[in-house]
Amino acid sequence: MKVIIDTNGLMIPVQFKVDIFNELKRLGFDEFLVPEAVIDELDMLTKRSKGADRTAAKVARSLIDMCEVADVRGVADDVIAKLAVDLGAAVLTNDIELKKRLSDINITVVYLRQKNLLAMT
Repeated sequence: MKVIIDTNGLMIPVQFKVDIFNELKRLGFDEFLVPEAVIDELDMLTKRSKGADRTAAKVARSLIDMCEVADVRGVADDVIAKLAVDLGAAVLTNDIELKKRLSDINITVVYLRQKNLLAMT
């Protein structure tokens, strides 16, 4: 199964010490997709953030090597929603607004639960 990983999903390993790839595999996902729009957001965060957020963005950027990159740019949330519909993929995100938007269009959402594991809706 495919899962699209949002910016904040890639930052979970640093922020919450959760191995997202092992957790996604546990949930049955074997294809990890990151849109260029997310990479652009991470690059911006790396340049503009300081401290823990900057470190999380840098580590998240390095995790992209474990993912397939979709050559789609634009507003990240719009790109993710469209890709999820087009590919029938789930989305890993902790963004409350994006979670609601995806749920409204019947997209499976993977999210951090109890700050130590991933769960699906």
